Amino acid sequence: MAYDEARADLMRADFGVEPGLGEKRMFGGICFLLHGNMLGGYGPKGALYRPGKTAEPDFLAIDGVAPMMQGRRRMSGFVRLDDGAFDDATLRQRLTDASLAHVAGLPPKE
Repeated sequence: MAYDEARADLMRADFGVEPGLGEKRMFGGICFLLHGNMLGGYGPKGALYRPGKTAEPDFLAIDGVAPMMQGRRRMSGFVRLDDGAFDDATLRQRLTDASLAHVAGLPPKE
């Protein structure tokens, strides 16, 4: 199942050109990484972001934002956006900023 490359391009533009920012094909889509740590990505099931465990409850209170599930397992610290929420540029920017701030505090992966 293919992913929406135009929406992935929007995420790419939102994350910008941070030093240490990279991309990797994963989960049938594209993941964005900062110093090897996953920030978020876009795949066949839509967008996911990594605002971290502390910020996660605030984002989950917003319509269109749901917990990130991998099969039956909840990936804490990650959230998924439905298509309507993804179209909200302000929300995307808030999630982008929260994800960048959270992941910048993690040790780099080799």
